[in-house]
Amino acid sequence: MRSAAILLRTLAWILILGWSLALGAQNSLDAPHSSVTVRVFKTGLFATFAHDHTVAAPISEGSLDATHRTVELRFRADDLRLRDKVSDAERAEIEQTMKSNKVLDVARFPEIHFISSSVEPSDAGRFKVRGDLALHGVTKPLEILVQSSGNRYTGTIKLKQTDFAITPVKVAGGTVRVKDEIEIVFEIVAAQ
Repeated sequence: MRSAAILLRTLAWILILGWSLALGAQNSLDAPHSSVTVRVFKTGLFATFAHDHTVAAPISEGSLDATHRTVELRFRADDLRLRDKVSDAERAEIEQTMKSNKVLDVARFPEIHFISSSVEPSDAGRFKVRGDLALHGVTKPLEILVQSSGNRYTGTIKLKQTDFAITPVKVAGGTVRVKDEIEIVFEIVAAQ
């Protein structure tokens, strides 16, 4: 009876250790050294009086498993920060608009996430990553071409805000508008 209990405890420890190691392998994303940047462009009759915006999107959680070719990235919408060189007052106004119900509506949709469904080699150092992006309460499939170099994975993708039920901002009676298409530039770093 006692040897059965010891055997069960040993098996439990092996399972816990194995599970911990598996989780460690999946969580090999170096979030502090990874970056995701959103570029938002202006248009309209008086667009020359406005400026484009660059927004930093820090990764709140993520996993990158190169062995099993999976990636998952999560962002807290409220953590997005404007990187433009503007006054503090202008920065606060732009960020407030970006996070309000006029754009991201972070109160209703606090998280943005991407989960891969497949990662296929394309050619030397390149991969086609397919997955779903959930943004503003809408989930859409994406296909992203990713370049790899050592432990770094880089790429760019363009999205339309209206595909995610976001109406691009207009000011001055629509003479200055945010373009529907935005650009996302990323560098994802795998932990060494």
